[in-house]
Amino acid sequence: EVLWVFLIKGTGCIMLLQALWDFILSRHSVLASPFFPVLFSLCVYLSFCLPFVLLDLLSSRLAFIRRYKIQPRSVASWDTMGRCLALALYNHAVYIFPITLLHWYCRPVTLPAEAPALLRLAWDVLACLLMFDFQYFIWHLLHHKVPWLYRTFHKVHHTHTATSALTTEYSGAWETLCLGFFAAINPFLLGCHPMTEMAFYVLNIWLSVEDHCGYDLPWATHRLVPGGLYGGAPHHDLHHLKFKSNYAPYFTHWDRLAGTLQRNLILG
Repeated sequence: EVLWVFLIKGTGCIMLLQALWDFILSRHSVLASPFFPVLFSLCVYLSFCLPFVLLDLLSSRLAFIRRYKIQPRSVASWDTMGRCLALALYNHAVYIFPITLLHWYCRPVTLPAEAPALLRLAWDVLACLLMFDFQYFIWHLLHHKVPWLYRTFHKVHHTHTATSALTTEYSGAWETLCLGFFAAINPFLLGCHPMTEMAFYVLNIWLSVEDHCGYDLPWATHRLVPGGLYGGAPHHDLHHLKFKSNYAPYFTHWDRLAGTLQRNLILG
């Protein structure tokens, strides 16, 4: 009976994935457009930032929101948010879009008729995330340990010692392109289904925004992953505050192995 229920649920998930993929395929002309990757990235990013921007606007007036701020005295001003948004739009328009256009020209979009299996999708997304976490850890560590790399490329991102959602993409062209390359190359190396690739992009953007949101919320990802394996916003906020620890973007194992893991009081 248990096996029968499992098979029914599995079949339902497969059908749901296929229905979603069929819906996406029906918008093939949109997906095949050279504008789609940039607009998709921006829309997902801004959508994820919006709830935290609203929290920032309310936190100065409402104590029950402010108590979840990792740095309660920090204030995300309109000027700060405007500059962060302007730089993100500039990087997408000036750097990311031309590369996307070149990729579109050299490698036209081809989409399979069938959706990926649910377990394969989940495994591939996790694999892409772990690969990105390692790649960014090495990149990040180098850009802090080599003074020239820090001054030339990474210092822009550390303009803010207290993070907020829109500081996620407050970075120079080199950093933006490197992180974009890491995110794009992993699904390609693993031969991921386009639907898996999109799922990874969405998850990666969400985790990046959550890392920089400046809030330690009860439902935050680091509270859902057991054993302190995932650092989350407190982990990354401490990096912006102290500069010399917590170089991995998401998980804690590389910092633990490198001896660069530091925990604040909230993480215990």
